[in-house]
Amino acid sequence: MRNYFNYFTEIEERFQQRRGAVLLLSTLDWALIETWREAGIPLEAALRGIDAAFDKYEARQKRARMQKINGLAWCAQAVIAAAMEMSEAAVGSTGSAATPAAESGFEQERVAAHLTAAAQALEAAEVAPEACRAAAARLGEMAAEVTAAGDGKNKAVDLEAMERSLTVLEEKLFAALTAAAPEELLVGLKEHAARELAPYRSRMGVVQLRQVERQFVHKQLLVHYNLPRLSLFYMSQQ
Repeated sequence: MRNYFNYFTEIEERFQQRRGAVLLLSTLDWALIETWREAGIPLEAALRGIDAAFDKYEARQKRARMQKINGLAWCAQAVIAAAMEMSEAAVGSTGSAATPAAESGFEQERVAAHLTAAAQALEAAEVAPEACRAAAARLGEMAAEVTAAGDGKNKAVDLEAMERSLTVLEEKLFAALTAAAPEELLVGLKEHAARELAPYRSRMGVVQLRQVERQFVHKQLLVHYNLPRLSLFYMSQQ
């Protein structure tokens, strides 16, 4: 697999390249990419699926006037198909080694700053305070570990392992926020997700639709309560 942290950006760039015009990905698009990553779909499969979807679209466009593709969900079926083809063709797999910060472009100073800023935001949160404080404390520990590694006191940080830990922290945080959020807020977010997904329901399976809706609601909960994403992917966007 290519650089772990290129997963989101390479998919975004390939989609924009094939579309022929810069189109910022929507919250729905990012949620869909997250479901692909969590499902273990290789980056190469996602890129192949995007190419296949656009190739098919362009062939049909020559025969009939069609609107531009305005969402990544248009490529969902092709991505799943590409992943299945790669899985069937695979002879074996190789384990992933620790990802050095210098190779990924995720310098230790930036990682530590990202973790510290997220911890501070959670410390100031008024919703689900117990869960937010617990997450903030763990983030503080992780930031200290990264700083110590930068000072040469510890071995290099395994960024992929750190990302897995951050994913677990986010899941706990989402559970606490969902429990604390008013019913009307959650209903409103689900209705919003349903409207966003409506044009793509015929192109995604039931399981994938539920996963994307879940990711969408989680992201919107964080936006509503002005809380940060913990994933290192969001580091450069905060």
